[in-house]
Parts: sequence; C-alpha cells; structure tokens
Amino acid sequence: MLNRSIALTALVLMGAGQAFAAEDGSMKGVWSRGDGNAKVRIESCGSALCATNLWIKPGTPSEKVGDKLIMNVTSSGGGKYEGKAQDPQRGLTYNLQVDVKGSSMTTRGCVLAKIVCKSVSWSRAQ
Repeated sequence: MLNRSIALTALVLMGAGQAFAAEDGSMKGVWSRGDGNAKVRIESCGSALCATNLWIKPGTPSEKVGDKLIMNVTSSGGGKYEGKAQDPQRGLTYNLQVDVKGSSMTTRGCVLAKIVCKSVSWSRAQ
C-alpha cells in the first residue's frame, strides 16, 4: 500500500496552462516536482481537474508520460484545496489536500482512512 501512496504523490499534480497567474492560487499550470523526477500539467477536464504527466525522469518506477490523475477538489480560498483524486491507471482513490502559494505548491495524498500519507513539493514551471 505504501508503494501506491508513493505512486499517488508521483502523479498528484501534473501542471496546467500558464495562462493563470502564479499569484492567483490556481492549481492550473505546468509544475515541476521538487525531487526533479517529473513535470506535470493540471487543467480542467469536465467539472474536475486532470493532472497529466508531461515528463518523467528515465528509470522512475511506476510512472510514465501520459498517466492521469482526476482530481475532484473544492477551494477553501487562499490557494487551499481539498477533495479526492482518482488514479485510473491503478484503480485507486486518494484523499487530497493542496496548498498553492505563488509559484510553490504542496500536495498531500492519503490512503487507508488518511493513515498513510505523503506530501510532495512542486514549483511552477516557466
């Protein structure tokens, strides 16, 4: 189960359009993962947000370009979001919290009734 939560973190937050200003607290845009192993795009897909892997460092296990995460989140203002994320590649659903501050974002994905969690830092890509 821990590997699945790690996979969540790898997928959570896959950037989106740069048409959104960094200071608006929007998740949408292209983001680089803090460990340098992934670049993602977050954009609208129906009533949800979809995070799609744009680039994955070669040799990174259990992730590939094109993998998607479907996020049904609501904003509580100030760049904070909360909801669920569905990983169709693995058939899993995660509890998700997101905090966007300027050009930085932190995602926290949890499984097993929020017992197993992992946080990941992101930077808005230029």
